[in-house]
Amino acid sequence: MVKTDALKVHLKKLDAGGTMLPLYIFSGDEPLLMMEAMDQLRAMAKKQSYTEREVLLQERGFDWSALLSAGQTMSLFGDKRWLELRIPTGKPGRDGADALKQFAAQIQSQALDAPDTVVCIILPRLDGKTKTSAWFSALDEAGMAIQIDSLDRSQLPQWITGRLKNQNQEVEPGAEGMSALEFIANQVEGNLIAAHQEIQKLGLLYPNGKLTEEQIRTAILKVARYNVFELTEAMLAGDLARLNRMLDGLKGEGEPLVLILWSVTEELRLLSKLKAASDAGESVQQLMRANRVWGNKERLYPNALKRVQPLKLRRAMQVAAGLDRQAKGLYAADLPADPWDGLRLVGNLLR
Repeated sequence: MVKTDALKVHLKKLDAGGTMLPLYIFSGDEPLLMMEAMDQLRAMAKKQSYTEREVLLQERGFDWSALLSAGQTMSLFGDKRWLELRIPTGKPGRDGADALKQFAAQIQSQALDAPDTVVCIILPRLDGKTKTSAWFSALDEAGMAIQIDSLDRSQLPQWITGRLKNQNQEVEPGAEGMSALEFIANQVEGNLIAAHQEIQKLGLLYPNGKLTEEQIRTAILKVARYNVFELTEAMLAGDLARLNRMLDGLKGEGEPLVLILWSVTEELRLLSKLKAASDAGESVQQLMRANRVWGNKERLYPNALKRVQPLKLRRAMQVAAGLDRQAKGLYAADLPADPWDGLRLVGNLLR
């Protein structure tokens, strides 16, 4: 499975006259980045005369024979075909898994230099178990599997800079420009489609060239969207300002407090477990793997273990337990009246 950079290299080869592969598999959970990557590949396919497009959606009762016959059925108009198969859940089921393995074997047996049909399979972000499944491994071997990663918060300013550059705009140099980029990042975090639209709006409102911080603050709306998992990442990073922004956003969106509290408590329990093991000389990396700590948290946990003091971690656990009692209508001493402020207190203890 490859990342976006490998797709860019492949697209350049196609643009230079290379031939399409018979199978592409896209996996990711960021709609904008997925859509743009697939649009680039579709445009290249169209350039190579794959003009007939068909879309299949896997749902209950889906007929997998439609996929198996895709590479064997000629177009009614003699055109090259682009076939998309969308598997929204990422779980094809037993029949689907068998059909996908059979389809991969069918592609490899044909080994065509220039296939008449290009198949693109679209999946959500896959967990480690699915990536090692027999059906996905077979697809990966038969074609090109591309993982479209979501943007980390630290990557947003650079991403915004690139988007502005594409429309011949840029922020001011120095501290003013960095402040403007941070402002945009804070306003659009977690909502790249809206971020894309806000950046395009800057292109419509202002001419090419440099944008002042005042212009940006005037034009950019707050379209950020947060989720509970990003909240716990901010907590582990000790980023109190970001944590508070997220709590404000989640509260405003009506996110259930019980769900947030459960997620924060689970993270505190794991952090406490890893802290005790680390202090006892055990391998943190092995413990993280055993507890299925992946992605950004694989980077955040070691830093949190070095930063967080045992007494403050214990106090954070006590606050979380009190918030749980408070949420159930029971008395909890020494806690803020507003449970959202209690969550802020937990974050403050871990910074």
